[in-house]
Amino acid sequence: MNREISGLSSMATRPILAELSEHIRLAHGIPVRFEAAGGVETARRVREGARADLLVLADGALAALAAEGHLLAETVRPLWISQVVAAVPDGTPVPALDSESDLRAALLAAGRIAYSTGPSGTALVDLIGRLGLTETLADRLVQAAPGVPAGGLLSSGQADLAFQQHSELMDLPGVVVVGPLPGDTAIDSVFSAGVPASSTRPARAREVLDLLGSEPATRTARARGMRAPGED
Repeated sequence: MNREISGLSSMATRPILAELSEHIRLAHGIPVRFEAAGGVETARRVREGARADLLVLADGALAALAAEGHLLAETVRPLWISQVVAAVPDGTPVPALDSESDLRAALLAAGRIAYSTGPSGTALVDLIGRLGLTETLADRLVQAAPGVPAGGLLSSGQADLAFQQHSELMDLPGVVVVGPLPGDTAIDSVFSAGVPASSTRPARAREVLDLLGSEPATRTARARGMRAPGED
């Protein structure tokens, strides 16, 4: 009987990895199970000794862990690119997002703006700074708890505009995805994978990693709001 390949991931890739894990089990006979949490939390767990056979995180977080010796460096590879999108509560007016001025208007009109932890949240805060709105919006920003979708703050009434990875917002009830950020304000995140140094089955883990980078996996990623590196 095949032993299970265990993985750790951030929340943005959870839907994709759940679907691909089931496909790999059925098509290739390899049991795979990923445990998802906020990316910051997952990286902390790895640094504190959590064991796994695969790790899927935002590129910067994974690169830092590799530099610290927590990953087999030769296994690290980019898998998918995700866009940060804006969303509003279902039943409320949907703002235009065709230009930077549209984005500024949407931000200024929002009473509470939800964003996530991790690289997408950091990038949004940086973007607000580049738009010269840091002081204006400081009291309106609401950061979701690690592992909690920013879109959940829309459906609960705690925010009326949210920004997060498309894959985390697209299936949330009570939420309408407005679309990606326009032009030069667009925020893309690269999600990469690698085999941790703690893996007890590195050869089998590399086999699964190759399957995650395959064309069938890319098709699943597209359906979940991501794309492969190099795709428009």
